[in-house]
Amino acid sequence: MDDRVVTARTYYQSLDDHDYETLRSVLTSTFVHRRPDMTLDGRDRFITFMRDERPRTDTAHPIDAIYESDAGLAVDGRLLAADGEQITAFVDVLRFDDGRIDRIRTYSG
Repeated sequence: MDDRVVTARTYYQSLDDHDYETLRSVLTSTFVHRRPDMTLDGRDRFITFMRDERPRTDTAHPIDAIYESDAGLAVDGRLLAADGEQITAFVDVLRFDDGRIDRIRTYSG
């Protein structure tokens, strides 16, 4: 399995487990997350949002498929509430720098 796939899976698992030290370890310091509703610029800003500001923390991110290319990965998944109800489906496009996630662009609906 591509190391980037392992890193991507670690990213989603650390979100679900609220493991912010592991999350920090898979992101570059210049990490940017672009979502339909906002842009989070910088690893520290992103982690602060995920730890302290996101509207729901009782969620899971099951991954349905990961597509690989030389440029990065596309992750097809779902955001689920604690009761298993689907909140949204998403595709995240991940770009890497030196083995860490540097950019994520989220498409959801």
